[in-house]
Amino acid sequence: MATYKQIQEYIKATYGFTVKTCWIAHMKEVCGLKRKDSPNRKDPNKRVYPCPENKKKFIREAFRHFDMI
Repeated sequence: MATYKQIQEYIKATYGFTVKTCWIAHMKEVCGLKRKDSPNRKDPNKRVYPCPENKKKFIREAFRHFDMI
C-alpha cells in the first residue's frame, strides 16, 4: 500500500496540485481501505476537512495507480 506522501507526490507530478492528507484519509474511508486514526483527532466520527467533490476522482485514480483499489 502506498504512503500518503507517495500519493501526494504522484498527484502533484501528474495533475499539478497538492492534496491534503486528511482528504486522502477521507477517500480511504469512502473506498473501504484500511487507515489509521490520528491520535490528536477530537471526534473520530466527524471530519473537519472532508475531501472536496472536485478532488475525489484524482485521489481514486491515484489509488488505482498504486493498486490499492
